[in-house]
Amino acid sequence: MRKRTGRAKGGTPDHPVELYYEDLGDRKHPAILLIMGVGAQLPMWPDGFCKMLVKRGYRVIRFDHRDVGWSTKMSGQRAEGAVVPRIGRYLLGRPSPVPYTLVDMAQDATDLLDHLRIDAAHVVGASMGGMIAQILAATHPDRVMSLGLLMTSAGKPLSALPSWRVIRLALNPPGKDAPRAAKIAVEMHNIAVINGPNFVPTQEQLRHRVETLTARSDYKQGGLRQFDAILGTGSLVRFTQSITAPTVVVHGSHDPMMRIRNGRNLARLIDGARFVVVDGMGHDLPEPVWRPVVDAVLENAVSSPRTGRP
Repeated sequence: MRKRTGRAKGGTPDHPVELYYEDLGDRKHPAILLIMGVGAQLPMWPDGFCKMLVKRGYRVIRFDHRDVGWSTKMSGQRAEGAVVPRIGRYLLGRPSPVPYTLVDMAQDATDLLDHLRIDAAHVVGASMGGMIAQILAATHPDRVMSLGLLMTSAGKPLSALPSWRVIRLALNPPGKDAPRAAKIAVEMHNIAVINGPNFVPTQEQLRHRVETLTARSDYKQGGLRQFDAILGTGSLVRFTQSITAPTVVVHGSHDPMMRIRNGRNLARLIDGARFVVVDGMGHDLPEPVWRPVVDAVLENAVSSPRTGRP
């Protein structure tokens, strides 16, 4: 699989951003832009998943958001006050003042397409990345040939909350001075819970994943600012209802983070959107779900009037 890497410049004069990206496959093939979730680095789109898309005839772009991985860190920026009031406002669909929002992150994705001289791409977003993808499709419809929204929502007021097992993860973080082994163990446990009860990776696979990602970048503040970006944006319904790109909403039957009701409601907001449930999938992309997810995304892509095929 051919791989090219680079950095795309964007942001504002006061807060410039460089996004690290990988460009996989044949440049002559139609592009798929992959947008990942909160605090998730580029490798969270698994190599095997990306290879599957490349083998099906697509050029695949994956990247580190601002504030994670090898992209620019927005050091020193912070929202004022406690996070709890922002969460309360978000649950009611209301925005809050934050350093940057999902609208800014959608512009980052547009800047990346500009850098790569890609006029339009098939866009696939997971979790927070699906929220960013909705904004991108609504604000730049000419840049989005088709839209795949994985394990995400439109942030409607009073949407279903994560399961209590997931909520408890945020309430029991490791201490700042905890030994490295203890921090890795907590991260392994968190991934296993969010993955859901099915297709859970082995302990060896979990450890390798956590150690590899931690060695690549260990910048927790970025994930917290990205969470604030979600809260600060508020409900996405104003964007979601204006999406015109052919859309498939893909959700796992056992997603403990983003409840399936939220995915179903998201599909109802988009004219003509198809809702696909992947049996057993949680809030992750383990190997057993790659094929059904890829099949759903690419079936939707080829339905687009603008397939992008040469």
